[in-house]
Amino acid sequence: MYEFDLVIRGGTVVTAADTVRAEVGIRAGRIVSVGEKLGAGAKEIDASGLLVMPGGIDSHVHLAQPSSGGPKMADGFESGTRSAIAGGNTTVLPFALQPRGAGLRASVMEYHREADGNALADYGFHLIISDPTPSVLGQELPSLVDEGYSSFKVFMTYDDLVLTDRQLLEVFESARTCGALVMVHCEGYDAIRFMTERLERAGKTAPYYHGVSRPQSVEREATHRAISHAELTDVPIMVVHVSGREPMEQVRWAQHKGLRILAETCTQYVALTADDLKGLNMDDSGGKYVCSPPPRDKDSWEAIWEGIRTGVFQTFSSDHCPYYFEGSEGKNSDKARTSFRWVPNGIPGVEVRMPILYSKGVVEGRITVNEFVALTSTNHARIYGLYPQKGSIAPGFDADIVLWDPNRKETIRQEIMHHGSDYTPYEGMTVTGWPVMTLLRGKVMMQDGRVTGEPGDGAFLRRGRSPYAIAQANCP
Repeated sequence: MYEFDLVIRGGTVVTAADTVRAEVGIRAGRIVSVGEKLGAGAKEIDASGLLVMPGGIDSHVHLAQPSSGGPKMADGFESGTRSAIAGGNTTVLPFALQPRGAGLRASVMEYHREADGNALADYGFHLIISDPTPSVLGQELPSLVDEGYSSFKVFMTYDDLVLTDRQLLEVFESARTCGALVMVHCEGYDAIRFMTERLERAGKTAPYYHGVSRPQSVEREATHRAISHAELTDVPIMVVHVSGREPMEQVRWAQHKGLRILAETCTQYVALTADDLKGLNMDDSGGKYVCSPPPRDKDSWEAIWEGIRTGVFQTFSSDHCPYYFEGSEGKNSDKARTSFRWVPNGIPGVEVRMPILYSKGVVEGRITVNEFVALTSTNHARIYGLYPQKGSIAPGFDADIVLWDPNRKETIRQEIMHHGSDYTPYEGMTVTGWPVMTLLRGKVMMQDGRVTGEPGDGAFLRRGRSPYAIAQANCP
């Protein structure tokens, strides 16, 4: 009789708090022991020379998400979670979008039909509220929060998603009542429309001008406005995908004031710049880099690292939002070539989030390996109601583990990606540090770049309320 189903030996266990040489014993999909000289396992893995870290949690991904009359996303749940697993991630939190005129619960059930039985990684859903009717805010939202959909996102831009200030206040107040955590996309809708129309009149329609149409001032203003609404309603918010110094400083100001403001940044804001949108001689290959907020400049990279080092940012996500480049619905389609406003807005990135942050952060001396674990796993679990099931290596946690080679050099290229998109915006980037094995609840899902897991291995996660959201909520 074996004491464990699986034992991982010889590696260095890294959590958000500690780095120790230890063995990890797993039974029935959970970690049951971390220590020295553990008993025998039915299976054993030699992790000599590797870091043994909690599987990545990417709390900001878009999969199988429709857009009103827009292009088809390149990743559904099977290809998107396959890519996540290949990149060392064991949990993803995509969005269930409520189209205007639709019910919130009906929208969630539609996403379950897309996800259930197809996912390779574990998953939960954030809600997206685009139509905050009294019944949505008073009945559907509280019920769904009780059922484990404990966070939702609202938008301050996009024609089919933008909420008015009054609607934002009503949504924030509802979140406070039922203990939901609000994520906010902060860009000013009217300012972007104004800039887009002005640029188009001047004939400035190449992909590069997508970034010009939504400068940092547009993000800064909306960030300050969202923070002001949160202060007025006394509700915590998560400001997502912060791109540069100006919005970062708004978040830092609010935090120093004692407001409960959380913030996230993403891979593109330390790895891409506005110049990437120029493409080759201002041709349409710059469309590969169109996302919102757009990449800024290298000075903004330094501002983002400053925010990471000083604790302004709690999470580092990919904002994986994959589209095709070629084809009738791609970023290089005939319609997209007429103006940047029609270029599908988003880039793939779930698979390279952890390698890029490790290389630029840990290897280049900007953050510690423990901070890396916090930014890519532990903090996501704590903020979004998954802790202590996910996010660390300790007895009682799910055996979601990534074995990481800290010395492996790899060049990111489309041919080794597992996503559905036909390109990667990080093509040719060389990184140091790479996942060599991913385990989901003790099952080997990826080994040496080959995904061995199957659709259906991933399970839906019913999440608890965020500890940041329940402090002043009028709920059990």
